[in-house]
Amino acid sequence: MTKMMQAVEITAPGGPDVLQLTERPVPEPSPNEVVIRVAWAGVNRPDALQRAGSYAPPPSASDLPGLEASGEIVAIGTNVSDWEVGDRVCALLPGGGYAEYVATPAAHCLPIPKGMELKQAACLPETYFTVWSNVFRRGGLQAGERFLVHGGSSGIGTTAIQLAQHFGARVFATAGSAEKCRACADLGAERAINYREEDFVEVLRAEGGADLILDMVGGPYIVRNLKSLAEDGRLVQIAFLQGPKTEVNFAPLMTRRLTITGSTLRPQSDLAKARIAEDLRREVWPLLDTGRIGPVMDSDFALADAAAAHARMEAGGHIGKIVLQVAG
Repeated sequence: MTKMMQAVEITAPGGPDVLQLTERPVPEPSPNEVVIRVAWAGVNRPDALQRAGSYAPPPSASDLPGLEASGEIVAIGTNVSDWEVGDRVCALLPGGGYAEYVATPAAHCLPIPKGMELKQAACLPETYFTVWSNVFRRGGLQAGERFLVHGGSSGIGTTAIQLAQHFGARVFATAGSAEKCRACADLGAERAINYREEDFVEVLRAEGGADLILDMVGGPYIVRNLKSLAEDGRLVQIAFLQGPKTEVNFAPLMTRRLTITGSTLRPQSDLAKARIAEDLRREVWPLLDTGRIGPVMDSDFALADAAAAHARMEAGGHIGKIVLQVAG
């Protein structure tokens, strides 16, 4: 390992152009961490929020963006026994993925699924941790239930559709074009709703209502989601692309026994994330190993072109995941 590395930093809050190449010291592992030589790094909405100055990293995390990566372990902390130098992994990161090396808790690493390239594996951690913890643990999705995911063609959406369909739910998804709706249907959505042409509230109510909704839109969607729920339905909120505020009549929550909940992944404790990783390794990684589910790829960019990757993501035309190539 060298002492210095190439990385992309946020030079000031702003648009994609504030992402600039820089040189930083290679991180060293704490007792419970590993250091990964990054091959590929995933690009996610929280990266853009951090870049814009509205999603500060936890005090102990790197100020560099990047919440997931794949690569090879090159150093291990003194308390680490589950991994060895040379192991190929993908990992959920506290930050710092847009760099040649990154440190992360060893318990947040997962093996590369059988037959999968590092490029595809870099797409797994952030979305699979998020979907598993919110749809199945927090939302309690069960076989036979009606499940609605907004943004069905996003990284979160494509993951949620596949997992929910595999575990026996009836899957509905919203998307903003015919092409995106076809992608949702191809992944297993029973009904893909073009929100520019149809009212998802009417579609779901005609089906008896959604038992569970996963939403990252917020704003006016909050009230519409509540109208779309079946009795005893649950709404899980994971982001607010249209804002966190709206006016809600809470009386239907009582009379129809509705539940509103939500979470963000990054601020959770290392132990909480480790428990999600254990669930994924037991319940989901065998599906990835056999190819029954997998990441949907949109595009890849060089590390130096991180600004272009962010512009692609924020333009909204992508289907699936965007990644940065850090090493050959």
